[in-house]
Amino acid sequence: MNNGDLQFIQNRISYRFNNLDLLQQAFIRRSYSKENGGEDNEVLEFIGDKVLDFIVTKWLAEKFGYFLKEYDKNEDFDEFACEYNENQLTEIKKAMVRKESLSQCIDMLGLADFLIMGKGDRKKHVENEMSVKEDLFEAIIGAVALDCKWDTGKIQDVVEYMLQPENYCSDSDEEDYVCAVQDWCLKHCGQLPDIQTESFANYNIFSDLGRSTPTINSNRYSPYGYSGFCTQLQLPGIDKIFMGAGHSKNEARKDACQEAYNYLDENDMLFTIRDEIENPSRDMAINQLETLARRGYFSIPYYEFDLHYDNQGNPVWNCECHIEEEDYYFYEKASSKKEAKKSAAYSMLLHVLGTDD
Repeated sequence: MNNGDLQFIQNRISYRFNNLDLLQQAFIRRSYSKENGGEDNEVLEFIGDKVLDFIVTKWLAEKFGYFLKEYDKNEDFDEFACEYNENQLTEIKKAMVRKESLSQCIDMLGLADFLIMGKGDRKKHVENEMSVKEDLFEAIIGAVALDCKWDTGKIQDVVEYMLQPENYCSDSDEEDYVCAVQDWCLKHCGQLPDIQTESFANYNIFSDLGRSTPTINSNRYSPYGYSGFCTQLQLPGIDKIFMGAGHSKNEARKDACQEAYNYLDENDMLFTIRDEIENPSRDMAINQLETLARRGYFSIPYYEFDLHYDNQGNPVWNCECHIEEEDYYFYEKASSKKEAKKSAAYSMLLHVLGTDD
């Protein structure tokens, strides 16, 4: 890895390594170390798996748990209570740490392409396998744990940043403002926003900015006695500070990102799907469609083919391009399967970009 790669990865996980060798090791698969020597990421993966389990449990306890006397000062007992029962907490935890979830996080962060692999792995393109991306997620957490000398707060910040646990505890389809703001910053200037979060009790920046302290939508304290957290966020190139509040650092960050997103929206500064593809191309349409899908605009396109022959006995390939969220599919034909697929993908690309009129 070069310095640019290491800087990009640190930006994507919102953590600065003291030992960059640990960060690189998190990306080294055993296949590479067997061919070239050195250490791989398997032990880091083991550490990260155990750390992740603890941090997610801790987060759930902080999110949904409380002590009775903090909730009601007239309580006779200071017992620990929780909004969810054991089975409900288990299901939420399982959803967070399952293979599909961790793999999707790596996709969203764009980190699988940095894997360092042996020839066999490269030939098989194992970087696309969910289990490999799951291993990478855990190895990164293991590397962070060792690098910060097991600082629970720092580890939890990275886990929350990468995993976005709030998404697993809401039935709503609210916009993911954190990812939207991060993507805007990366496209705008190639770096993530500057975010600082502190406990509510120690934070005075709201009054410094002439704003009243936001009210957290809850009638209880967290298990650790804070009334909440505040986040200060600044977007590159914009002379404005955005503020957020919440019971957890993740909630506060989301709140600040929503404020920043609304500002971008109100000032017509948001990127649209048209900004993603500068030059729609028939030859590149299949890849361009998949790029849009992987950036979350819609599900991965799928294609249906049919082969018949014309009166002269020449093959004619029919191809339909479908996207699950679209009401329309696009049908094209050509003398080869590949060309029919390109044409169908291009028609769909122009449609989703809104340039097919």
